[in-house]
Amino acid sequence: MPSESSPQPEPTSPQSRSPSPSPRDTLTLRALVSTKDAGVIIGKAGKNVADLREQTGVKAGVTKVIPGVHERVLTVTGPVDSVAKAYTLIISQLVAASSSSPVTSSPSTIHTAIRLLISHNLMGTIIGRNGLKIKAIQDGSGARMVASKDMLPQSTERIVEVQGSPEAIGRAIEEIGKCLLEDWERGLGTVLFHPAGDDRSSGNRRSGPPYSLSGLSASRRSNGDGTRGRQSPPGSPSPQSPTSAQPAANLRTQNISIPSDMVGCIIGRSGTKITEIRRLSGSKISIAKAPHDETGERMFTIIGTPEANEKALFLLYNQLESEKERRVGREQQQAELED
Repeated sequence: MPSESSPQPEPTSPQSRSPSPSPRDTLTLRALVSTKDAGVIIGKAGKNVADLREQTGVKAGVTKVIPGVHERVLTVTGPVDSVAKAYTLIISQLVAASSSSPVTSSPSTIHTAIRLLISHNLMGTIIGRNGLKIKAIQDGSGARMVASKDMLPQSTERIVEVQGSPEAIGRAIEEIGKCLLEDWERGLGTVLFHPAGDDRSSGNRRSGPPYSLSGLSASRRSNGDGTRGRQSPPGSPSPQSPTSAQPAANLRTQNISIPSDMVGCIIGRSGTKITEIRRLSGSKISIAKAPHDETGERMFTIIGTPEANEKALFLLYNQLESEKERRVGREQQQAELED
């Protein structure tokens, strides 16, 4: 079940149905869809999404429309095979609705695509050592998978576009889902992506921040989703020092991977930036001295209350975003000078 804090799913999303499957068998898989396709998925008066739930037993919902934003997030939760079946039905529905739909990319026999939102920390699980896992999924399903290199703005999610027939995509999604469940702990601490307007980075959106944090405890095995419950917006001032005022039993430990070339910008000169993040969040943050696998990424361990960790994550990723923007700006300046 979605752990999003903003924006909320459409009213068509069920509040409660039959008892939820065991957490270890439950997958939450999100996808980025156009506003037009979201309308098809929901259907008139919510009929299509209601039929989808009835046929597959999943929980499904689409985030609300944001003025000026042309994309929405589809969330499907349930057992892996049911989630895969639901996506197959959704994609078939989109293809049938309009041959000119944005998801149709080839005039040949039904060939379409869906953009899955996958936690950056789980990409290695899907790609596998030397790309063997992603190749096996593609060969077994008949679908093609293209993973984006960069994380989406204000989040730690990346897009994995799955291309092929609806049936091939469904088979690939089932295998992807199994990978996500097998290595679910790596998804803890994911900052979820929410489509937002151009002012998203300035924090001026009145409808709430274009991100939410999840994975604050290991209670659900899903694509980066964790405990469900109301959380304070990241970056909001804490009424008290989280670690000193809270009982030790409420402490959580989270591990996140950071690209090695970005570690220096988070630490700062003489450790000034990481010291400031520790002070503002109240969390204890330690950094591995060496990369933890072949990706060359370094592991950051964050220990604190859910609220403190949430703020620490926001501050860490905010620093990453600022550094990425600085580097892009520098590259553009160099390109202009060369011209």
